[in-house]
Amino acid sequence: MDRRLTKRNLLIFTIIALGIGWIGVMFDRILPDQKEEETLGMAIWLITPLLVVILLRTFFGDGWKDAGLKPNFKNNFQWYVIAFLIFPIVTGITLFLGNLWGWTSFEAFNSETYFSIFFSLLLVNILKNIFEESVWRGYLASKLYQLKIPDLWLYLIVGLIWGFWHLPYYLEFLPYEAIQSVLPVSKMAFAWIAIINMMAWTVMFVEIFLITRSVWPVVLLHAVEDALINHLVIDGYIQVSSGKEIWISPICGIIPTLLYLIIGLALRKKRKKLGRRDFFFQNDQISA
Repeated sequence: MDRRLTKRNLLIFTIIALGIGWIGVMFDRILPDQKEEETLGMAIWLITPLLVVILLRTFFGDGWKDAGLKPNFKNNFQWYVIAFLIFPIVTGITLFLGNLWGWTSFEAFNSETYFSIFFSLLLVNILKNIFEESVWRGYLASKLYQLKIPDLWLYLIVGLIWGFWHLPYYLEFLPYEAIQSVLPVSKMAFAWIAIINMMAWTVMFVEIFLITRSVWPVVLLHAVEDALINHLVIDGYIQVSSGKEIWISPICGIIPTLLYLIIGLALRKKRKKLGRRDFFFQNDQISA
């Protein structure tokens, strides 16, 4: 592995990833009459990072060995189950506490409708998150990991780049009404809260990837998150008392965010115990 080549390609990737969303915003302003959240600009924002990764891996020396494209089911089935269950369990704990404290209401919850839509959304989000996880864990986290930077810096860099890539989404693509259904704050305030939230989630996402050596459990983890909690809150299946959203909201509340961070750190401890440190390039020399 050539460290200079890897650093160069990571810099190219980061610059494009952080800038492409704003180019997408420009396209949408030129073509204003588009269906909300299905615009050309949003498609450019979502797809371009993966296209860049494909180019860097194929033509600019990064290769595909560390992409984590194999499902690695052998000895990893339990991690697929864990990936599927993390968000439902934490959401269940959060809603239980919210109900116990009188902060949440389930009057509008219809289980048959909710779960029917959940499984439909799950399939859609598995496809969508192939784009994201092949990029953020399968490329960015993988390459940084091979540079042997400390875990804390790995989490911070991946979390910040992943978070700031979302900035055009929160400020431009996401309808203001959707933000208000989660937190009654401005778009900018919501964006900062979401970025902090993603930095906490990053520990969990990265560790699932490193333990399993595959992007597929993380695709499943991310798809369940998108289908479960966004649908639950934004579509009004639960109601959170005014002023308590920042604490108990399943999407970005402080309590569930801390639980996800604790889970991520527990996964890190498990990875260290398993001894899975340099699984991609155990026999390769890393050049300066």
